[in-house]
Amino acid sequence: MTTWKIDSSHTSATFSVRHMMVTNVRGEFQKVSGTVEFDAAAPEKSVIDALIDVTSISTRDAQRDTHLKSADFFDVEKYPQMTFKSKSIRAKGPAAYEVKGDLTIRGTTHEVTLEVEGPTQEHKDPWGGMRIGANATTKIKRGDFGLKWNAALEAGGVLVGEEVTIHLDVELLKS
Repeated sequence: MTTWKIDSSHTSATFSVRHMMVTNVRGEFQKVSGTVEFDAAAPEKSVIDALIDVTSISTRDAQRDTHLKSADFFDVEKYPQMTFKSKSIRAKGPAAYEVKGDLTIRGTTHEVTLEVEGPTQEHKDPWGGMRIGANATTKIKRGDFGLKWNAALEAGGVLVGEEVTIHLDVELLKS
C-alpha cells in the first residue's frame, strides 16, 4: 500500500449544471486536498479520502459565487467543506475503475459512483518526487444534497438544472 497526497495546485474539481435550460454553466473548487492509499497489486483494497473547500468555488462571476456560498446553495457559513470517502473499488479494465463512496455536501451524505481513468504510470518530477494522475466523473442530483434553490422561468422550465456533472483531474504526490 502506497500513500499518495493530492497535489492541490495540479488538481481540479469542476462541475457543470444546466442554466435556463439552454446551456451549461461551469465552475470549479480551487482548494482540494486528501490522500489515496493505493495498492497496485490489489486496487480493490485502496482507500480514497478527499476534502474540498467549498469557500473556494469559482464560476468566473463574483455575484453568482456569492449566491452559491449563501444558505440558498452551499451555506458555507455552516458547511465550509465537502468530503468524499471511498467504500469500494472495482476494476473495470486496464486503468479503469468504478469507485463507490460517500459524498457529503451541506451535511448530507449519499453514495455516489465515480468512473475513474487511471492511475497513470509513476513519473519522477524535477525535484525527485514521484507522481501519478487520474481523472474521474460522476453525476449527482443537487436536490439530494439540499441544494434546492431555483426560480421558475416565464417561458417554462427552471433557472438551474437538477443534474450536476462533476469532473475531477487529480495529480498525486507520493508521501
